Amino acid sequence: MLELLLAGARRPREIIFAGDLDSAPILDDIIDLADELKVPLREISRSKFESMARTDAPQGVLAMAAPLREYDLDELMQPGADGSPAFLVLLDGVTDPGNLGALLRSAECAGVTGVILPRHRAAHITPTVTKSAQGAVERLRMATVPGIPTALRTLHDNGVWTVGLEAAADQSLFGLELATEPVALVLGAEGTGLSALTRKLCDTLVSIPLRGRLNSLNVSVAGALACFEITRRREAAKAQ
Repeated sequence: MLELLLAGARRPREIIFAGDLDSAPILDDIIDLADELKVPLREISRSKFESMARTDAPQGVLAMAAPLREYDLDELMQPGADGSPAFLVLLDGVTDPGNLGALLRSAECAGVTGVILPRHRAAHITPTVTKSAQGAVERLRMATVPGIPTALRTLHDNGVWTVGLEAAADQSLFGLELATEPVALVLGAEGTGLSALTRKLCDTLVSIPLRGRLNSLNVSVAGALACFEITRRREAAKAQ
């Protein structure tokens, strides 16, 4: 909620509170910022609040706001606000809302400039995802595309290097030479990973070396590691 107000990308029409909320610093910040932005505040009973909320275990504050802006793929391929080359994340069939939210949060923290989501057979931006993302949906540019294969071809044709994260890939993520190129990190579905066609269309496939006895990572954890590794390499190149 606080990020919704701070980001300023979409002004809430109203902020609604459950009447039994205890005082807390973050709640005070929300109220103060809403007053500053002249966003109406309304207090209602807990029972009515829970009937309105669209997430499990609502925390007592919700906003009535306009839908998120949808970007197109051409916009996402442009350099970032600081002139750095595009750093995109493309999700190939991630269906769990919690994983999607966690991925978006990690991507925003790592400096990703845009996220590409498939229109079908995947999780979309819902109140549950928004809650899990902890404000990242207010900061990230996101595009929804009809099909991943077409998006990959478009990225390739426009000079964006597509890197698929694949458990069975021979090349290690940590040996990847990426510093100055526009890049799209491609992450697959939980369990099944990247589709066969997606693997074929990626410019390169990399894996995260595992040193323990288990043979896989949760997609949100793997995605976070990969995002920050790409960021680390870019920052190291700038320092040279």
